[in-house]
Amino acid sequence: MLLATLEYLREYRTYAHIAASYGIAESNMYRTIKWVEDTLVQDGTFSLPGRKALLKSDTEIEVVLIDVTETPIERPKRGSENTIPARKSGTP
Repeated sequence: MLLATLEYLREYRTYAHIAASYGIAESNMYRTIKWVEDTLVQDGTFSLPGRKALLKSDTEIEVVLIDVTETPIERPKRGSENTIPARKSGTP
């Protein structure tokens, strides 16, 4: 159970992939990983820093912004006179 949880946390594999590796159902893998995580958190020796602790660190964070705005595609209007003449006459 612990090994499956470590694979999930370390490799970011999906429950389905890990479950297939161990030959069990995806729902069972989810419950197993959830149980291990909850047990480790309740123990007290295993803890993660909160969001505020991460924000207070001296680590410089680099941000990259990507412009993904949509632009309309220019297409010929249906029925316009800009169509190919061979198409109108029916000859290839």
